[in-house]
Amino acid sequence: MSETATHSVTISEAATRRIAAILSKTAEADSLRISVEGGGCSGFSYKYDLTRGREDDDLVLEQDGARVLIDQVSLAYMEGAVVDFVDDLMGQSFQIRNPNAVASCGCGTSFTV
Repeated sequence: MSETATHSVTISEAATRRIAAILSKTAEADSLRISVEGGGCSGFSYKYDLTRGREDDDLVLEQDGARVLIDQVSLAYMEGAVVDFVDDLMGQSFQIRNPNAVASCGCGTSFTV
């Protein structure tokens, strides 16, 4: 799978296409923000928000009509991660393959470092 990397977070082609499609259908947002929050069944969880604008210290990943924002605190937990979009028999979802996660739960959005 061909992927584009900026800094230490990689966005797959499938995720790029899906993010661009979502953003093209809404006038209220120009970016997908991915953040890490405390909580979830494994200690931390990923949060996805459509947003307009960015903070000064955000990492901005842009390609082919897709823009992803990651704040510096979340980036510390996501070093080396791959953001992907999966469409299979189980459904559609964004998935983050995070090498820092030592455990995760079945929901796919909660992890432990």
